[in-house]
Amino acid sequence: MQRFDGKTVIVTGGGGGIGGAACRRFAQEGARVAVFDMNLPAAEKVAAAIRTAGGQAAAFQCDITQRPQVDAAVAAAEAQLGPIAVLVNNAGWDVFKPFTKTVPAEWDKLIAINLTGALHMHHAVLPGMADRKAGRIVNVASDAARGGSSGEAVYAACKGGLVALSKTLAREHARQGITVNVVCPGPTDTALLAGVAEGARDPAKLIDAFKSAIPLGRLGQPDDLASAIAFFGSDDAAFITGQVISVSGGLTMHG
Repeated sequence: MQRFDGKTVIVTGGGGGIGGAACRRFAQEGARVAVFDMNLPAAEKVAAAIRTAGGQAAAFQCDITQRPQVDAAVAAAEAQLGPIAVLVNNAGWDVFKPFTKTVPAEWDKLIAINLTGALHMHHAVLPGMADRKAGRIVNVASDAARGGSSGEAVYAACKGGLVALSKTLAREHARQGITVNVVCPGPTDTALLAGVAEGARDPAKLIDAFKSAIPLGRLGQPDDLASAIAFFGSDDAAFITGQVISVSGGLTMHG
């Protein structure tokens, strides 16, 4: 018996680095995985790899900023894979520049993807979990929300909002057997970090600076995050809710 046998898990941004690793981890432990991504070929690639390895997964195209797409994708996932037991809100986007150099169109996109998209997903999935009196929600935020991060003001604000949302929903739904927790990645070796580095004057120097600042001496890997996400999504964390954990190699050590 594996931790997620018989359970259906949605992972948004499932075609990316952290999302893909989380999808694979859930599938390895018996879950039926709904890979949500606005990039359908990326989602299908992850789902196909899971099926090739003997797991169960299906890809669903979903722009989380569009509520009709969210509702349709959730309904399709439940019809194909079963009621949602675990929701992982992982999809995200960032632009790396000083706040005064950003423009409102960038704010709108950052808020739509990093905060409003998560609101849509919670609002679509929570009623079913509440009816079943069971559910796990894992929100992927960022250590930028906990300690600030130069060049990521609006992103940090969105992720801070996601942390506050998570704590509030954890309180509202605890008596229904639903837990809501947050994983905050530190610098992680993903396409998002590579995009940030490309905007720097010396990308290699920036990556080396990140590594030097991390006590464990390396960037996080997507599998590092997948382990924490899977823990919060499992019954091993059944008595944990409203909590935030940094997966950052010691870069942040919040109490």
